[in-house]
Amino acid sequence: MRRLTVALLVLVLAKPVTAESLRIAVISDLNGSYGSTDYGPEVSAAIDRIITLRPDLVISTGDMVAGQRLEPTLTPAELAGMWASFHATVSDPLARAGLPLLATPGNHDASAYPGFEAERTAFAEAWVDRVPDLSALDSDNWPFRGAWSVNGVLLVGIDATRSGPLPDEDMVWLRNLLALQAAQHRAVILFGHLPLMPISQGREGDVLADPALFDLAQGADVDLWLSGHHHAFYSGQAGGILFVAQAALGSGPRKLIGETAVSAQSFTWIEVSDDGAIAVAAYPSPGFETALDADTMPPTLGSGNFRLTRAFDLPD
Repeated sequence: MRRLTVALLVLVLAKPVTAESLRIAVISDLNGSYGSTDYGPEVSAAIDRIITLRPDLVISTGDMVAGQRLEPTLTPAELAGMWASFHATVSDPLARAGLPLLATPGNHDASAYPGFEAERTAFAEAWVDRVPDLSALDSDNWPFRGAWSVNGVLLVGIDATRSGPLPDEDMVWLRNLLALQAAQHRAVILFGHLPLMPISQGREGDVLADPALFDLAQGADVDLWLSGHHHAFYSGQAGGILFVAQAALGSGPRKLIGETAVSAQSFTWIEVSDDGAIAVAAYPSPGFETALDADTMPPTLGSGNFRLTRAFDLPD
């Protein structure tokens, strides 16, 4: 296992960055109510702040639009309108700033449950001409899954929009990819929408909960696993892997399991140093300028094999 150092990173804009480091902003769960084409002011404010910070790339862990409406189902025109609004609010400002955006589907973007095939088609169409300008190792199934190599870091996106284990095809793909590529990189980052384990109240059952996937990630020396869907920020370790759950930038912030306070709307900042050490911080609204205090996070979260231990050791 590569050495994993986790730190609460307080950014200084003038801080020099080595060519080998990698800085990533992570956004998640930006959508409003079903069918909405409007985004709250926090979304634009967060994007503006990210552009100011100038990361090397941005990752979205899903729920960028407000799909998955059962009755009535959303029309092709409504789906296209939602994606046009998302791109105008998020993708286009990032593109104008020269910041690549890696996306992975959320359940409100492209649910894999039966009945949402049209939404998966619309998701594919929304991203077909927006392939990120990054070194792709496998982008044949973009935007549903893929792998990229950036500054010696392996970035792997998975299609995780429904509870339970990944389909066999996806597990075979992931196993083969990690076997071929993980050892060639100084750090491995896995990202997808649903988390492996419960993070927030009311979403305890909306998880992958797959020991085989956990074992695969451990065996391949995955360093960092990014997820969304639970609308609450937490950073903790289990089995040598750092799991970082994202807060929602859009509607419906939630409480962490066992907590009484609602998780603030925020984006996450990740920095991978030239030796593979990983630092993480969350920047909450309204200003998105001051990092969240690590002491506000519970020391542990979850239970059993999926119990996380808070990972916010301050740097030396």
